Amino acid sequence: MIEKLLERAMYASRWLLAPLYFGLSLTVLALVLKFFQELAHILPHVFEIAETDLILTILSLIDMALVGGLLVMVMLSSYENFVSQLDIDEGSEKLSWLGKMDSSSLKNKVAASIVAISSIHLLKIFMNAQNIDYVHLKWYVIIHMTFVASAFAMGLLDKLTKH
Repeated sequence: MIEKLLERAMYASRWLLAPLYFGLSLTVLALVLKFFQELAHILPHVFEIAETDLILTILSLIDMALVGGLLVMVMLSSYENFVSQLDIDEGSEKLSWLGKMDSSSLKNKVAASIVAISSIHLLKIFMNAQNIDYVHLKWYVIIHMTFVASAFAMGLLDKLTKH
């Protein structure tokens, strides 16, 4: 009797995660607002600013788009993996990866997204390398390569454990 009650309570506690995933949707909203704020700052001055500054701003916008996609992927996949399946009508538009991403593949997607975001950040730094001292530049590369190595190792471990 007590065991069954505890098991039901633990299983029901997964719903405590739902507000966290909803909170991620609010962070997507914040990111969208910031994206359009940056766009509104740059558009009126597009003919006045240097090409390098425009490219750096565009890279920042790409960064925000990648983070937004990562947030949506984590939010929806985690909800489906840990709380409940999404009940989407058959006639509705459904993302092709929904229901197909387990927590292991989600971790790999997150790692790959972090590498992509880090790559864009590193490219922005390289474009401004003349203003950055060698020591900081070296550390940026080391940190990026750590992300790359971690993502590679996670992918390799996932591949080894699935076979």
